[in-house]
Amino acid sequence: MKTTDQPGRGFTYSRAQFEQLVDAALAHARKLGATDAGAEASEGCGLSVSVRKGELENVERNRDKSLGVTVYVGKRRGNASTSDFSAAAIEQTVQAAYDIARFTAEDPFAGLPEAGDIAGADEQPDLDLFHPWDITSEKAAQIALECEAAAFKTDKRITNSEGAGVSAQQSHFFSAHSRGFRGGYASSRHSVSVAPIAGKGDDMQRDAWYTSMRDSRELADPKAVGRYAAERALSRLKSRKITTRECPVLFESPVAAGLIGAYVQGTSGGALYRRSSFLVDSLGKKVFPDHVDLVEDPHVRRGKGSSAFDEEGVRTKARKVVDAGVVQGYFLSSYSARKLGMKTTGNAGGSHNLTLTSKRTQRGDDLDEMLRKLGRGLFVIELMGQGVNYVTGDYSRGASGFWVENGKIAYPVHEITIAGNLKDMLGGIQAIGSDTYNYGAKTVGSVLVGKMKIAGS
Repeated sequence: MKTTDQPGRGFTYSRAQFEQLVDAALAHARKLGATDAGAEASEGCGLSVSVRKGELENVERNRDKSLGVTVYVGKRRGNASTSDFSAAAIEQTVQAAYDIARFTAEDPFAGLPEAGDIAGADEQPDLDLFHPWDITSEKAAQIALECEAAAFKTDKRITNSEGAGVSAQQSHFFSAHSRGFRGGYASSRHSVSVAPIAGKGDDMQRDAWYTSMRDSRELADPKAVGRYAAERALSRLKSRKITTRECPVLFESPVAAGLIGAYVQGTSGGALYRRSSFLVDSLGKKVFPDHVDLVEDPHVRRGKGSSAFDEEGVRTKARKVVDAGVVQGYFLSSYSARKLGMKTTGNAGGSHNLTLTSKRTQRGDDLDEMLRKLGRGLFVIELMGQGVNYVTGDYSRGASGFWVENGKIAYPVHEITIAGNLKDMLGGIQAIGSDTYNYGAKTVGSVLVGKMKIAGS
């Protein structure tokens, strides 16, 4: 993968310096008598600028660095970190991790990944993740002001704003451990966002929109972001409550990404080995309908969830997580895999670039067509609260959106609650739209769920 061999581009340390720091930590761990050890050196820096109602509100520059060390003494594990890169501090940090390991209870499942799972140097392609944005605070403020001004200019009913912001962030790291892994890379993430408020008095509605990419040249036009956020806020004016009922629910694509997140939570190793998941023992079983697939691809160029290896140095690979509705694999680290008697899936640290699709989806299944498929029901564009029980799957969230009649938006609704069970929701997906949206490392179109309970007035 792409490395940073020399300081510059906003970084203080080079890849070579990080390698020296990590190697020094591992050497000291060996000297102390550690059975195994791993270390990671990292550095991040960036700029964040926010404005509100045409005025500069905040300018922040961040810079941080860290060296984390993990030491194993047999089946005992200890971890310590420091932001001091001096030789003495590194030795003290390794000593601290070693001391913690010596006095920690044995865990038969603790340990570094098996040698056969580790990504070698020839298995670490450049995934094009590093695109530093050479932007000044003045330019960032100008972009944020343009974004917010575009929202205000959209309609005179845009009366206020929670502000607009520009963020430019970059980082790099190097990691190694005693099982032979060595690797690291630089990455970047940039964004422009705005949150306008429409209406006045008792009829005020806010909405927000943003654009986020690894390469600033691929960000959406700030004025377009502002206009779209304003249009979303305006569309919610004159919202009303609806009576309690059961009906189909269409989740807008950014909101639908949360359904993927719930599935990942339910099939992640930690929840599974603790048996605190609504999807315990789901491997090989049908969780989604026949027409639904879920694919993980860690090697998407410039992908927000891309990496050639996970946090343990285990190689990653593309796979079908769900095939024709049936669970093909979990999301496991080496530790959780051992606890479950399985093999690691290269997901220490989380999932990578997930895409939920339906074999029923046609090219023309845009949002208008998905509303037509909904027919009569609720179109959800915002969820509030944390009412999800991942042990039982019970789901209850505050929601806002639109009531749909005859396949057309009839009026906006708010102050309602949607409820169901995640097993029923995932199994009740009737259609997935072609209006795909990338939310973090998850990509999905709007999702139509056959039936949910709506608690209203």
